[in-house]
Amino acid sequence: MGRPTMSGREVYAIHAACIRGVEAFPVTVEVSMAEGIPGITIVGMPDSTVLEARSRIRCALRSTSFEIPRKSITVNLSPSDIKKTGSSLDLPIAVAILALSKQIPREGLEGSLFFGEIALDGSVLATRGEVPYQILAREMGLDLVGGEMGEPVSLPNVNRYYVQSISAFRGGKDSWAALRVQPQFRQRTPAVSLDYADVVGQEIAKRGMVIAAAGEHGLMMIGTPGAGKSMLAQRLCGILPPIDDAELLEALSIHSVIGEPLEDLLCGRRPFRRPHHSLSAAGLLGGNRPVRPGEASLAHGGVLFLEEMGEWPSHVLQMLRQPIEEGVVRIIRADGSYLFPARFQLLAASNPCPCGYLGDPEVECRCTPAAVERYQAKLSGPLADRIDISISVMRPSAELIVQGSEGMSTAEMQAQVLEAREFRSARIRRAFHSFAADASTSAEASIRTLEFDEDGQSTLLAYSKRNLLTARGIVRLARVARTVADLSHSASVTSEHVLEAAMFQGRARA
Repeated sequence: MGRPTMSGREVYAIHAACIRGVEAFPVTVEVSMAEGIPGITIVGMPDSTVLEARSRIRCALRSTSFEIPRKSITVNLSPSDIKKTGSSLDLPIAVAILALSKQIPREGLEGSLFFGEIALDGSVLATRGEVPYQILAREMGLDLVGGEMGEPVSLPNVNRYYVQSISAFRGGKDSWAALRVQPQFRQRTPAVSLDYADVVGQEIAKRGMVIAAAGEHGLMMIGTPGAGKSMLAQRLCGILPPIDDAELLEALSIHSVIGEPLEDLLCGRRPFRRPHHSLSAAGLLGGNRPVRPGEASLAHGGVLFLEEMGEWPSHVLQMLRQPIEEGVVRIIRADGSYLFPARFQLLAASNPCPCGYLGDPEVECRCTPAAVERYQAKLSGPLADRIDISISVMRPSAELIVQGSEGMSTAEMQAQVLEAREFRSARIRRAFHSFAADASTSAEASIRTLEFDEDGQSTLLAYSKRNLLTARGIVRLARVARTVADLSHSASVTSEHVLEAAMFQGRARA
């Protein structure tokens, strides 16, 4: 893309990109040379990492026997009103300088998007954000050229090439175009490594897991230490439906930007995130400089498991309310807004008190009433009101564990979930012309679309009055009851379904 300027000096431009949030945005690297003090000046809102490219490029050109132009070199990163971050601009800047100084052929450069960090010996290193770069290259109709990834991910309809050193550009396009990565968006489906059959004595909790997975409900487990809460949570991904291509692409983009391994995602495993309760708000939702997604977005398409929920800071937990309802995290900064996908299955677990043995029939609780009240206060409030299902996980008997009793397996539970979701989809299609489920946000309109029969509606009303449920609580109970009805392939929600849903809400009053 060489072109003369009004002064007669030539400017050469290269297609590049930078990561902003979880997306790549196009950057044009323009290079101009003029007589003057030798050096490289980079303009266009570069950060410190981009400015350090000047030293890396000089050493790399010297190491690969290229000539360092003895001229004043100006590099412009367009658009100039957006901050440029990261080391991915090393390669396009170096290629543009070499092309403008006529040390490498220009053939094939115009139709390519370059990204990659350059080492001091001239090696081209991969950078974070491989998947967003490929998505951008596909949208722009360009080939993607960069460093070799340890886990190559080549999306369909993208020509992905890797170069090991900038010396590969000496021979023109024929020398680096031969190193093409074959498309490999999905790999084989993995075998299930964790099975619910290994969790003994928790059949009621497993039923709650099936309901949560079938209806995409948030679930809270409260129980004594060692009761099996973590084992139940770790196996939830195995009963969820297979991840579809759209979710997979979004999850790959998020993990690619963070630098997380992609192998499990490529094998079809949904992400399972288990952050520690000491995590900051920025670590959970995203933030920092530059802005990066947090654990909520890394769980996109999978499960976010909040263990020891009573130990989490209250202000951090309350920040999850918006992602739970909208499926996205919005972060506003001085340079604009960032939108991170965050549709996940929420799981939470907690002890009933600080010592963990409140209500245990065999071990006495050592906590004072005031300590129990303070501890349980974190398990209530606005966030808890958005968790649809609450179950008590009791410690299984020693006999069941020693004898190795087995209950429902992962395969059996997944079959129930898939059938319930298929029934729900068919039910919604049938009712589409009768009800507009998203046309109104009122509680009455939401419940009306769930198709309660007369007895079911009466039971729902009586239970709601007796337990002083809020409008949100009534709607969520109704939706859990609808999921129970879908599991039994019932066209209408009956009193039996409402009572089972109420059992899994943990709010019943005598």
